Amino acid sequence: MDEGSIETPQGVGRGGKQFSHVPVLLKEAIDFLAVRHGGTYIDATVGLGGHSYEIAKRLGAPGHLIGLDKDPAALERAGVRLRASGVENEDWPTITLLHRSFAEVAMGMEPASVDGILADLGVSSLQLDDAARGFSFQAEGPLDMRMDPHSERAAEQVVNHLSERELADVIYEFGEERRSRRIARAICRSRPIQTTAQLADVISAAARPMNQEERRIHPATRTFQALRIFVNRELDDLKALLEAAPGILKSGGRVVVISFHSLEDRIVKDAFREGAIKGECYRILTKKPVTASDEESDRNPRARSAKLRAAEKV
Repeated sequence: MDEGSIETPQGVGRGGKQFSHVPVLLKEAIDFLAVRHGGTYIDATVGLGGHSYEIAKRLGAPGHLIGLDKDPAALERAGVRLRASGVENEDWPTITLLHRSFAEVAMGMEPASVDGILADLGVSSLQLDDAARGFSFQAEGPLDMRMDPHSERAAEQVVNHLSERELADVIYEFGEERRSRRIARAICRSRPIQTTAQLADVISAAARPMNQEERRIHPATRTFQALRIFVNRELDDLKALLEAAPGILKSGGRVVVISFHSLEDRIVKDAFREGAIKGECYRILTKKPVTASDEESDRNPRARSAKLRAAEKV
């Protein structure tokens, strides 16, 4: 591998399909994390291990990298790659991978024991590109959307069993969709809905774009986002992560969060700001969110909406 190049972690999904994952804002995230050789770091969203791999390279022995993920399939694929790298590299940190939500980031950790925490939020390539997981309206699949396949609530239950008012509230609150009531009414009239393609067709018929701005994105985008966030309790988990982080970070330790929509970014910004105002939690390192370069956005369209914020424990 050439100096400065990025080795792309890959995995195999159902039916033998290859997944390729390009970590978003990789250089920026690692730079802000300022990895200390031999320290303890938590990758709260391992995914396919792209960020973890770069952290581990800088961390070295006797460092400790703790990786968390709700998705056991992601943990399995990341583990194969990270552990294989450890066999090849004598100066490789201890790697601990845990099937756990990042809301539980402090579980089992001593106070002031961690040098840095990274959280790359949202849906991963592994999940989004596998139609069987039901995250995307671009391919026919079951209405699932669970990051942890063992969790009880799937999107099918939300779509087919919430009342019209409850469904509209979910779509509006978590998708910021102005046409939420119209969409919820159409969904309820079309029940039962079993697949992502069926749901996308119902939404598209109910919320046809009225102007050029609305034509820029698929009519189902915000509704699918809302359902995914609600099913996985993503915003509650993010708040729990940000509340727990100061307690386990060492003085000078850093927390770096990459978000992909305004709801997440607002929560991160407010948590860092409140911590800085108190003067007992954070020094904010990013006055404005860091975004992807035009080059990265062209190379990886998923980077276009990414926003990185970082803070240091005082």
